[in-house]
Amino acid sequence: MLSRCDLIKGAAVALLTLSIQGASAQEAKMNLFKIVTIKDEIVVGLSADELQALGGNDASAVAHALAQKGSLTVWQYNVHRGPNGELQQAPTAKIGLLANASLRVEPYTTPYQIVPHR
Repeated sequence: MLSRCDLIKGAAVALLTLSIQGASAQEAKMNLFKIVTIKDEIVVGLSADELQALGGNDASAVAHALAQKGSLTVWQYNVHRGPNGELQQAPTAKIGLLANASLRVEPYTTPYQIVPHR
């Protein structure tokens, strides 16, 4: 029979494991944005660190950085099949965005798992 102390220790280990997994999931979290241009729309992904380097954590920070710098290098994201056959939003190419060709930056949501770029 398990003692009360063993149960508490087990619960503490489980809680620690879950919190570590949650922290690593947060680190790998990607933020997707739709860039609307004169010709088309593309989806790009930025990590939390990349967004902070741009000076914010939302679409307005991306738009502001693009307007100030004139261009940004980002990863373009598209829907692909993952190794197990499920659909996922994955990086396909590193691209350059030019401020004069971009009309709007808006948040983008997807029902698919987002694969972080490296």
